[in-house]
Amino acid sequence: MDDLLSSIDTPSDLRHLHRRDLPQLTHELRTFMLNSVSQTGGHLSPNLGVVELTIALHYVFDTPHDRIVWDVGHQTYPHKILTGRRTRMHTLRQPNGISGFPMRAESEYDAFGTAHSSTSISAALGMAIAAKLQKVKRHSIAVIGDGAMTAGMAFEAMNNVGAAKGMPFIVILNDNDMSISPPVGALNRYLSRLMSGRFYAATRTGAGHALNFAPPMRELARRLESHAKGMIVPATLFEEFGFNYIGPIDGHDLESLIPVLENIKHLHGPQFLHVVTKKGHGYSFAEGDPVLYHGPGKFDVKEGIKASETPQKKTYSQVFGEWLCDAAERDSRVVGITPAMREGSGMVEFEKRFPHRYFDVGIAEQHAVTFAAGLAADGLKPVVAIYSTFLQRAYDQLIHDVALQNLPVVFAIDRAGVVGADGATHLGSYDLAFLRCIPNMMIMAASNENECRQMLYTALQQATPAAVRYPRGAGTGVEIIKEMTTIPIGKGQTLRHASQLSKMRIAILAFGSMVEPAVGAAELIDATVANMRFIKPLDTDLVRHLAATHDAIVTIEEGCVMGGAGSACAEALFARGVNLPVLQLGLPDHLIDHGDPLKLLADCGLDSAGIAKSIRKRFQIALSENVANP
Repeated sequence: MDDLLSSIDTPSDLRHLHRRDLPQLTHELRTFMLNSVSQTGGHLSPNLGVVELTIALHYVFDTPHDRIVWDVGHQTYPHKILTGRRTRMHTLRQPNGISGFPMRAESEYDAFGTAHSSTSISAALGMAIAAKLQKVKRHSIAVIGDGAMTAGMAFEAMNNVGAAKGMPFIVILNDNDMSISPPVGALNRYLSRLMSGRFYAATRTGAGHALNFAPPMRELARRLESHAKGMIVPATLFEEFGFNYIGPIDGHDLESLIPVLENIKHLHGPQFLHVVTKKGHGYSFAEGDPVLYHGPGKFDVKEGIKASETPQKKTYSQVFGEWLCDAAERDSRVVGITPAMREGSGMVEFEKRFPHRYFDVGIAEQHAVTFAAGLAADGLKPVVAIYSTFLQRAYDQLIHDVALQNLPVVFAIDRAGVVGADGATHLGSYDLAFLRCIPNMMIMAASNENECRQMLYTALQQATPAAVRYPRGAGTGVEIIKEMTTIPIGKGQTLRHASQLSKMRIAILAFGSMVEPAVGAAELIDATVANMRFIKPLDTDLVRHLAATHDAIVTIEEGCVMGGAGSACAEALFARGVNLPVLQLGLPDHLIDHGDPLKLLADCGLDSAGIAKSIRKRFQIALSENVANP
């Protein structure tokens, strides 16, 4: 049997195949992707579930002229393979390799970047309007997951869908949270093909024209049609938004998908196709545990993912999860909130032990924050576990609903700083800068696992909003003290003192994850190191004391330099009229691509050697005489 996949470099090659060859291509594509991801790591379950849908879309539509917006973009590996990136899949999420998400700069087939969810309908609607205004005939298609449909932005876009009246605009709901039994699938196939066919559409249009002269009869007919269709499919909601609803259909059945898509292609106005798929489809291990195989590292395809036999350091997410359970055990007012990140945020055990105090609100960050504000307003102690990059999506709620009302909501900010393989879209660079300017906010940055635990407890004791940020992955391996104690508010601690023999005394003010490499750098250049712990309120007494006893100040943070923790230190010195050289180190003012986190930090000069090098370069004349300088 010929290898079909190797002959496909673009979707136009795919469209030259006979339909009878597509099942073989489906098998080859799924096998290739499985073997590829097992070697690189990446999102697996979501991609296994959209193989047939991807093939059908590129087979029916004229891509890249027709626009497809994938949402969330972690389901685009089959799309990448079919659009000229098959031979580069071994570089997936590797340095200088292809992204795990759609990127406009990477391929003309990536119509829109979608690493954060629920944006596809808005973007595709914008593309449909753009085509209309420019008098270009093309289809705009949004493929959105059922999880992404939980976000308000998706419904905001659908509320505006009337703007696409008469235009070729299609929304495909990839529903992978249910299954279709074979008998129901066959019935759905028949009904969906009928409903998407030209005869059905023409009948509806013709009947509407015929009944225009008898409004009561027209309304009666509309209600009868809606009722009859509603008994078969959940059409009412989407049709009220202005869509023609079609489905649900089996998303793994090309004999359903292709005829329906070909029919929809010739319909006018907004169309909503409901497709049901199964995460991990075609790989038994992933079908059995789609969560485990959602974003695995490297693994053996035949053996599946095996638990590590060697003990590992605890991740910060695990530290948070254990703390949350302990806090909830002690205080019945503690509740946990996550916007669809139960596993990633370490809340699996909390859900098991405290199911009535655990709230997964779906991919709805804005709602998560205001929901927490409502809980706090009536006496509970909400803890919002959220990634730094996702907290950006709820900035107005953070200010308007929490800070302005000074409500005691705890924000456990995971994935702060460099995140690695997910790349620029998930980079946690900005939280310190955008939180620091908000009144009533307390902000802490943990330098190790135990400090993280104690900071979370400290935050919970406050009567104001409080945030604790911590990086992705494992901590430093320090002992975690079970007893929870509060940290003195707004107080840092000096960890190392520069030698009195140094001719230029440097004080390094380190925040959070940068404390450990700062200590390493200080050993190389004989500098003082302070673990600042608080970004707000800043320990201004410690800043002034170090300024008075040293010749220069260096600030280090795993976040953007502009407006961040270093800026807070410089502002404190300026306010006191202190004229002292200040070097601010942090993440650079450009997007950081995917790669190994430690390597990325080293590339940014934020490992011990890089920090020492930057300090030497900035103060090279004085340091050339430093007795401790090697």
